[in-house]
Amino acid sequence: MYKSVDVDGVPSAMFHPAAEPDGEVLLPFGSAVSGWGSGRMRGMAVSGALARAAERAAAACGHADLQPMRWTVDLFRPASMAPCRTTTTVVRSGRRVCLIDATLIQNGVAVARGTALFARPGDSPQGRVWSGGTPQQLPPGDSPAGAERERLYYSPGVGWTPAQQEHHTDTPTRIWHYAVPVVHGERPTPFQFAAAVADVASLAANLGTEGLEFINADITLALARLPVALELGIAADTRVAAAGLATCTALLYDRDGTLGTATVSALATAAPAAVLPIHAAN
Repeated sequence: MYKSVDVDGVPSAMFHPAAEPDGEVLLPFGSAVSGWGSGRMRGMAVSGALARAAERAAAACGHADLQPMRWTVDLFRPASMAPCRTTTTVVRSGRRVCLIDATLIQNGVAVARGTALFARPGDSPQGRVWSGGTPQQLPPGDSPAGAERERLYYSPGVGWTPAQQEHHTDTPTRIWHYAVPVVHGERPTPFQFAAAVADVASLAANLGTEGLEFINADITLALARLPVALELGIAADTRVAAAGLATCTALLYDRDGTLGTATVSALATAAPAAVLPIHAAN
């Protein structure tokens, strides 16, 4: 496992980029470790690496001005703490939309794939349309972030605290997430940040009285706009479960309001519940 150093109070990146003759390799740092085991990579790292690849591919075909609107990740094999490569395919490159497929490869085997839909923003129509969502719970503006606190948890009666264990209840959970750089030396873009944090929707929705006993197999992020800063809230919104399967939706919001949704499909796991330290994620 490779080591990274926190810089200016920002948590260490999840990957180090290494240039090789046949292309870039991403070497995982300790920040990429999953709460399910030291040999596994967390979904945040997988989604962040794939989003970075898709965003770069869109820019390379002249679509840096398009906005990511939908991001879907299939986590079909456990990603290990091994070097990664990403490949991309431009499915559609049009004036108003661009569709990119990205694949994460370890030891020559695909372990996850992502699909990004980029769309061109424009003027809003004149007509009034219903808009859902209610103001969400915000942490204090002076809440400290940094290497030892990449997220805060909120549940009724407890308030905002950094310890997940204090929020093992049967009530919906809110999580406030600070930036975790995807690649060392690069400031995460708003899309990379949102794509990585979307994985935390599973934690917000599936955290229960015994901790986290469900692991998500996918992530779907839908965005009306990008976060205005590298802080993002996740509020569990709906959860339906039966026979060890759960489908969950969370609202994503920042200090300016709700900006999108994240939906995950999760499976009950026979492994011990993931109890995550302050600096680790699922």
